[in-house]
Amino acid sequence: MAIVQAVQNGKLVDTSASGTSQSATREASNGLDKDAFLQLLVAQMKYQDPLEPTDNTEYISQLATFSQLEETQNMQSTLEQSEANNLVGKQVILKVTSATTGETTYPSGQVDYVVHENGKTYLSVNDKLYSLDDLDTVLDTDYMNAQTLANSFSAAIAALPSEMNLTLSDEAKLTAARTGYNGLTAYQKQFIRQSDLQTLEKLEARMEVLKKLAGGTSSDIKTDEKTEGTEEKTDNTEKTGSTENA
Repeated sequence: MAIVQAVQNGKLVDTSASGTSQSATREASNGLDKDAFLQLLVAQMKYQDPLEPTDNTEYISQLATFSQLEETQNMQSTLEQSEANNLVGKQVILKVTSATTGETTYPSGQVDYVVHENGKTYLSVNDKLYSLDDLDTVLDTDYMNAQTLANSFSAAIAALPSEMNLTLSDEAKLTAARTGYNGLTAYQKQFIRQSDLQTLEKLEARMEVLKKLAGGTSSDIKTDEKTEGTEEKTDNTEKTGSTENA
């Protein structure tokens, strides 16, 4: 069997009039998809040697291969769409390479919705559409929330004054920071920087010193009053005893 067909840039060229209008479409595709496979099969049938025709069994085998290829591609497309739909609401990181400059960027954000268009799947992130092929990393929602809370805690600690500049008026800020930390889950607390927590503890210790220097809390004042009253009674008793002895 002899098959004669013109080849250009690694692709079969249909020299017939009907094939001229389709050449641009074939050039646009860089891969051998199911349409290209079918065109190869048609070309083989069209240009086969009539004296040595291809066996029917071989055609049936090729058609079966074509059907398997089509089913595989349809399954892959379905899986991609299902995967993309499951990404809605999740935080992702994309790896986008510019076709003009070659620069690679890593935009990130939440997937708002998914678009299926012309056999391609696109993710909407930050009001822009990105190809599913640009997906680089999928982030867990709990992880992102924990990171955000840890960053907020760090910002709150950084806004507090130093130990030397701490005053009694900063007590409410310390209380708010401590309340925020105590409200975190065990998983979220793992993301808190130990240096931030140590800074908070030092400031709280300093605040206790300042409160004692300023007279302490109401309970401390009552305790001091009781102590002073006991000391006065003791002094009076000692004075009375001294007078009697005299």
